[in-house]
Amino acid sequence: MSSENLPFINELTEDQVIIRDTIRDFAEQKIRPVIMEYDESQKFPIELLKELGKLGFLGIIFPEEYGGAGLGYIEFEIIIEELARIDPSIALSVAAHNGLCTNHIYKFGNEEQKKKYVPDLASGRKIGAWALTEPSSGSDASGLLTTAEKNGDSYTLNGSKNFITHGANGETAVVMALTDKDKGKKGISAFVIEKDTPGFIVGKKENKLGMRSCETSQLAFENCKVPAANLIGEEGMGFIQSLQILDGGRISIASLSVGLAQGCLDESVKYANEREQFGKPLSKFQATQFKFADMQTNIEAARMLTLRAAYMNDQGMPNKKEAAIAKLFASEIAEKAASEAVQIHGGYGFIKDYPVEKYYRDVKLLTIGEGTSEIQRIVIARDLLSN
Repeated sequence: MSSENLPFINELTEDQVIIRDTIRDFAEQKIRPVIMEYDESQKFPIELLKELGKLGFLGIIFPEEYGGAGLGYIEFEIIIEELARIDPSIALSVAAHNGLCTNHIYKFGNEEQKKKYVPDLASGRKIGAWALTEPSSGSDASGLLTTAEKNGDSYTLNGSKNFITHGANGETAVVMALTDKDKGKKGISAFVIEKDTPGFIVGKKENKLGMRSCETSQLAFENCKVPAANLIGEEGMGFIQSLQILDGGRISIASLSVGLAQGCLDESVKYANEREQFGKPLSKFQATQFKFADMQTNIEAARMLTLRAAYMNDQGMPNKKEAAIAKLFASEIAEKAASEAVQIHGGYGFIKDYPVEKYYRDVKLLTIGEGTSEIQRIVIARDLLSN
């Protein structure tokens, strides 16, 4: 089935409605009251993540035999969107935990590795980190310098990683390193490493513009000795594995973008109905109504693009281009929605008492993380020109 002939996803199933309502209630009751507390302090919300783990939301896309919820990427989209509508920071933690570290082990690990690591991660008993980016590499992800030298039945890792989500609190990490410098990206391998491994060093925690409660830290490896059994897949396959993981990650960032944009619209409609100017509610002015119409249209389009990519992923269909399209469009319309939301709020949009101020700070990451907008355009153009 080609992407042009996919079924139109218009209505949620009964089970999906239950999932949506459950996560929506959790977000409203447990997350909304403490959003600014976590944002101001940059405290990692470990207690909330543990609760989400007990509800099955840290193992969304993994089979029940590995402690997961046994759901698919459409349900993943629903959950991340609902979380992001309230707090994009929490949504980012849930997305990264599911889609990066845990997913890498599940998709490419052997049976022994999956049984050893996935149940603890899927249940939230442990938090996962995924370490690809380095100080010298960003969009050029293949330009990493961390090395893994084999010595008998172990590898010794040396190097550093940058911008690692859950770098400090993550107890299990998937780390990419060069096992053969001469082969470039074909010499990159992936390893699963426990935080308490000697030589595994947690570095500086970044002081960020937005997404402040979703911690981002540096990692370093100094003669970090890892058992050869911790190699994920074969030597030299780490970069190819990472690209496939990033395809799924782009669906999660698209979902997050849709949720953030929806939150901007919800808060703007609420404010415009309450705020009076020149003797009538702000919502009665045509200029405001046009902003709402554009925001709603963009959100609906982004949601459909994201659900298409999620459906294709669930069906095992190639979806690199579709994931890139969804991520590109959704993240950029979210950025626009956040800007419009602040504009609608006027001076109050610049004040931390109103949620749109935080949306405005959080949204910028979405056009950068999991591949910048420029990288998404390259992916889409290459696919188009290869036909």
